[in-house]
Amino acid sequence: MSWDIEKIKADVAADVASASSLDALESVRLKYLGKKGLVQEMYGGLSEASADEKKLIGKGANDIKTLAEGLIADRKIAISAQSKRADAIDVTIPGAQRGVGTQHLINQTVIEICDVFERMGFVIQRGPEIETEFHNFSALNIPLDHPSRDSFDTFYLDQEDPQVKGHYLLLRSHTSPGQIRVMKQHKPPMAVIIPGKVYRPDAVDASHSFMFHQIEGLLVDKNVTFADLKGLLTAFCKKYFGDDVTMRFRPHFFPFTEPSAEVDIQSNIFKGRAGKWLEILGCGMVHPKVFEAAGYPAGEYTGFAFGMGVERIAMLKHGIGDIRTFVENDIRFLRQY
Repeated sequence: MSWDIEKIKADVAADVASASSLDALESVRLKYLGKKGLVQEMYGGLSEASADEKKLIGKGANDIKTLAEGLIADRKIAISAQSKRADAIDVTIPGAQRGVGTQHLINQTVIEICDVFERMGFVIQRGPEIETEFHNFSALNIPLDHPSRDSFDTFYLDQEDPQVKGHYLLLRSHTSPGQIRVMKQHKPPMAVIIPGKVYRPDAVDASHSFMFHQIEGLLVDKNVTFADLKGLLTAFCKKYFGDDVTMRFRPHFFPFTEPSAEVDIQSNIFKGRAGKWLEILGCGMVHPKVFEAAGYPAGEYTGFAFGMGVERIAMLKHGIGDIRTFVENDIRFLRQY
């Protein structure tokens, strides 16, 4: 059988050059170099060829094999490089912008409120979210028969207080335990602001959640009066809500303050609630029993405390009607702030 060696070489070069993918190149390799390929066919016919033909066919087959292997290797490199270039970044195409995150509205509100009080000399303190019955209730003059100590109103843990047998640890139901911890560690004068999460087993609806945020304030010194408390909270409200805010103090009851009051405000900034009195916080003079629990000498110091719900402040200021929107992670809501 005669072979046109030069034509086969030209066909090899043409087939390799036309292969546009690695799969197509593999087909060309099998066509010429595979077990059933053309080169093996040429080798297989040597037994039937004459002595002179064997030399020509053998040399031709070897030349074709060498040529095919070289061309295929070079073409494989070219195809791979072309594929990488296709996946590379095209610097001429406008880049895709990545969104920059911001503080959640709750964190923003905490920072803003704390900033106002820091400018008035208060220091930020933190307290544990897992508390003892002593700090959460007893030290705050909340008696054993008070409804808030019932398991329906407090998240108790299945872990006994290591210091008081028969009492259990709990998730703090307010930030007021921070008052006791700070007073036990420091002596007056002091002015602290205590932000943090609190937990109560409330049914979740538009205005209630089992987890929310509070900010507690405490100032203790000698000769502190209710007038000092009113002056401080008036300065805070005007700074935070605007100079046109109107305030009133309503008598109220809290076990850990006496006298106690709730603060209502009016302002035109509240969407749909202009002219209405809106409760924003509770406050009062620190009860003597609280000073006693903290280890302070009777009658030596006076002070005041106040507490506010962060979600409520944010809802009032920004016209938000449902507390659940803070935790739904709806990007459309979050982007507004």
